[in-house]
Amino acid sequence: MTMAQRTIDVNDKLERPKLAVKTMKSTGSEALSPKKLWELGRVAAEGISADGSQLIYSVSNYQFEENKSEKNLFVIPTKGGEAKQFTNEAGGESVIQVEPNGDVLYMFKGQIWRKNLRGGDAVQLSHVEEGLENVKLSPDGKHILFSKSVLLKPYHSVDKYKDLPKSDVYIYDNLDYRHWDTWMDGRFNHPFVATYDNGKLGEAKDIMEGEAFYSPQMPFGGAEDFSWSPDGQSIYYVSKKKFGTEYAVSTNADIYRYDLASGKTSNVTEGMQGYDTNPQFNKLGNVLSWLSMKTDGYEADKNDIYVLDSKSNIKLNLTGHWDGTVNSYTWSKDNKRIYFVAPVQGTVQLFEVMVPVNFRVKSLPQINQLTAGDFDITGIVGETKDGIVVTSTRMTRASEVFFFPIKGKELSQITKVNDAAYSQIADTKVESRVTKASDGRDLFSWVIYPPNFDPAKKYPTLLFCQGGPQSATTQSYSFRWNFQLMASQGYIVIAPNRRGMPGWGVEWNEEISKDWGGQAIRDYLSAIDDLAKESYVDKSRLGAVGASYGGYSVFQLAGVHEGRFKTFISHCGLFNMESWYGTTEELFFANHDLGGPYWDAANNKTYTEYNPMRHVDKWDTPILIIQGGKDYRVPIGQGQEAFQAAQLRGIKSRFMYLPDENHWVLSGQNAQVWQREFFGWLKETLD
Repeated sequence: MTMAQRTIDVNDKLERPKLAVKTMKSTGSEALSPKKLWELGRVAAEGISADGSQLIYSVSNYQFEENKSEKNLFVIPTKGGEAKQFTNEAGGESVIQVEPNGDVLYMFKGQIWRKNLRGGDAVQLSHVEEGLENVKLSPDGKHILFSKSVLLKPYHSVDKYKDLPKSDVYIYDNLDYRHWDTWMDGRFNHPFVATYDNGKLGEAKDIMEGEAFYSPQMPFGGAEDFSWSPDGQSIYYVSKKKFGTEYAVSTNADIYRYDLASGKTSNVTEGMQGYDTNPQFNKLGNVLSWLSMKTDGYEADKNDIYVLDSKSNIKLNLTGHWDGTVNSYTWSKDNKRIYFVAPVQGTVQLFEVMVPVNFRVKSLPQINQLTAGDFDITGIVGETKDGIVVTSTRMTRASEVFFFPIKGKELSQITKVNDAAYSQIADTKVESRVTKASDGRDLFSWVIYPPNFDPAKKYPTLLFCQGGPQSATTQSYSFRWNFQLMASQGYIVIAPNRRGMPGWGVEWNEEISKDWGGQAIRDYLSAIDDLAKESYVDKSRLGAVGASYGGYSVFQLAGVHEGRFKTFISHCGLFNMESWYGTTEELFFANHDLGGPYWDAANNKTYTEYNPMRHVDKWDTPILIIQGGKDYRVPIGQGQEAFQAAQLRGIKSRFMYLPDENHWVLSGQNAQVWQREFFGWLKETLD
């Protein structure tokens, strides 16, 4: 294959090769505002026609008055051209699959619909009263796989005591009593299979009948947790078959095979202790692949691509020798390689790994980086005879669909949903910066400058603290923590790739575990101190902002910053590590990253030196604290405790409470309030 290839070395930090990206350049002078940000269309790729000539994509547009988004499907040639609207009904359509004859099967209001790419009317195929979720049709079209919740445990009083239908009491004997933003009601997602005939479903069978386990996984699993065998005779599904307290302290999810004929289930990944997810078959149907993490309890472990040969039953780790971690992947049409995306050097790029023809040969599979540049490849849509269709973002551009040619080095833009909007918006310059960290290692940061940046002027500057903590700060585009938006309000923003972020090798990624308040915090201080040496940075107007671990970082910095910062903003931050350990839901995360419980003396440093509440006596800087009422990852008490401490110490502080939001802010109007308060606080305390 003649794609642009480069064998990657993540330790080669200063060598940043770039590929050209054909996109529209802004000539506008209007600063990006919170309202303009939410008026942008949100683009998602949905599928490609069988001949590779047509792309089906969706656009979601937020409607301010209704406080909801409207999503529709569009079709455009993969080589670029005029886009045509494919659906226009009120609601949200999502493609299931594209048939060889051009029929697009898609979900709409819980039912299966069909419409041909050439046009014609949409036809509703299914009429299932309770609706369908996570639908996948078998390759032979004779069966349908979908999910629904099943009541297995009477945790809610109305289920336990039928004679008390107006009661509202929950009773638990184990952990996993709440997760993410939902209290456990005793219902578990299960995969169901039924015969299928042009939309007509036969009697559905629960293939996990009676098992108090989840599939798809909670809270974010979907259809990617299911896969059909190419012959349509077996179903592969992901499940963490643990219950209660054991479930809360483990990440040991496995891939199971269910045989339709016998009804028997077997564990394909038995003995593999971490997350095993995303099962897929190659086009020939003789090799199963999946993503796998090695360590039980470590949710951010190195994610590798495994393959299993059905003939020899030999299992191989294709990326184990590579010093990186995989986000997502797909098979090539020729079955010779797997394409995947992974973080590298402050970006996310497209890679390929060659799949051995003979699994018995002990050789390391070749891995090539295909794209490089100051952009993120956020997903792989599919392959055509000429190249690969991907989705991509930059810090100054929301997601669009691009084409990466087999012969050439240039990403070309297919969809142009937001080009007109960006043509009116002033560009913000983004540059990379390398700082020497306190331990002498290179520390990479992105720096985002205001429109029409003038180095002769002085600007207030924000240190952005990333969450995770093992999440990458790359060229992603957020509709809340948007660097372009921050810079457009007149702030310089620095976003360091501090210790704990993927893209700089496994060792760098793992260094933050059990050291939350150590080197990562020193990395933040090194980055802001280095940037503050520039004449255009007003050292008297520095702020630090962040969410989740980033919010923890803000709380920790508030006690150790020694006068560097003039203001802080912490969203869903961890403030009191003891009370957080006692109330958060995914205890495997706390056990791995903190070392374990506060009553274990071996973890003393986590709960003393690295516990923000222990440094409140040194707090002296204004702080805005934001908290979601349905955030069970970082429960409400964290924000309350921090606000109460700040108030009792007489520090200028504000508490923003969002009762119906979880760890994120999902409502459009709530997001607008969030932005107004965020920038209002900065204007009040930093300008």
